[in-house]
Amino acid sequence: MCISKPDQWYVLYVKARHERKIENLLKENQIETFLPLVKTVREWSDRKKEIEMPLFPSYIFVKINLKKDTHKVLSVKSYCFFIRFGEEFAKVHEYEINSIKLLLNMNVPMKVENYAPLLKVGEYRRIDKGALKGLNCEIIKADNENKVVVRIDSIKQNIVATVPSSCISEVVA
Repeated sequence: MCISKPDQWYVLYVKARHERKIENLLKENQIETFLPLVKTVREWSDRKKEIEMPLFPSYIFVKINLKKDTHKVLSVKSYCFFIRFGEEFAKVHEYEINSIKLLLNMNVPMKVENYAPLLKVGEYRRIDKGALKGLNCEIIKADNENKVVVRIDSIKQNIVATVPSSCISEVVA
């Protein structure tokens, strides 16, 4: 007898400013979604208007059984895909979703600030976890899968590796 894993929350990345449209399409396909929206005031030269904006631009949370529902989610539009960290799909715990909902219900002004170290192409960093721990590297690509180059100057060789942000520490002078 095959036991199905319970549904979990995953994060979809969608085309900018298409969050609501994609959310509606997902709901039409019986996919449970969560799109946290916050009210903000936009100002133009002739008027001000209060509008709702996604708390996390380009992100939609979906509660699915990954093996069963992945195709159903990705068939909605070609410009949405799952956020991944290395080989793992980004999962969000139920209590984190509930915390976001609680904050939204408080109706207080908020914005998202990311305190993870932002990697910039050309920066020199130290790898502090994993097989390359202790090596200095240069960031050559900074995105969901950070590419770094470790230079071995004595033999004029380079090692290019994909390293998660969580394994890269402070800037090396």
